[in-house]
Amino acid sequence: MKNIAIIPARSGSKGLKDKNIKELNGKPLIWYSIQAALESECFDEVMVSTDSKKYAEIALQCGASVPFLRSDEMSADNAGTWEAIREVLLMYSEMGREFDNVMLLQPTSPLRVKEDIKNAFELFIDKKANSIVGVCEVEHSPLWCNILPDDKCLSNFITDEVKKYKGRQEISQYYRVNGAIYLTKISYKDMKFDLYDDKSYAYCMPQTRSVDIDTELDFILASSIMDYYNIKRV
Repeated sequence: MKNIAIIPARSGSKGLKDKNIKELNGKPLIWYSIQAALESECFDEVMVSTDSKKYAEIALQCGASVPFLRSDEMSADNAGTWEAIREVLLMYSEMGREFDNVMLLQPTSPLRVKEDIKNAFELFIDKKANSIVGVCEVEHSPLWCNILPDDKCLSNFITDEVKKYKGRQEISQYYRVNGAIYLTKISYKDMKFDLYDDKSYAYCMPQTRSVDIDTELDFILASSIMDYYNIKRV
């Protein structure tokens, strides 16, 4: 099988300026995903998809390939990530290179490690899956969540069904997509990516490797986890 890792790093971050190259413990954020992909030795190509020459230079310095920049259309605010993935695969195809599988590695998941990538591929093969998606346990059950009325009254906040539970252990464990790993087969015929069909499976990751950076607080959390567990990459 020929595998490609695609790390999307658009430069137009609205919430946190230049988020994808912002330094986390001395390294630009995209460095962590690039290194995990390279160290896993699972890929024939580790590619960063970006619209920025500056980002491309940083990605190249980190060891990734950037054979072309993202188109203006795929750099717009309303462009979807998987639309950008399609563009990358089609451009590689025009260059005479096609792949069997693609793994989307979002740069906002810097705590993902090479073992996660390897294990996801093992699960992919063992299950004869169409796709594998990274998940983790939710921090708090959504059963304890609800909307609030204008007057903030809590009379109907917790449903009668939830009130029956006597302890946390009685509540089913919920999981969330953590954004760290998306692995799927490539069909050049239709270029459709169905990540949640009956041949799609969850790769479960611990919360400590499931931080998805979107805000300054997320940066602080990721840095604190790295310090606490003495996580060092060189």
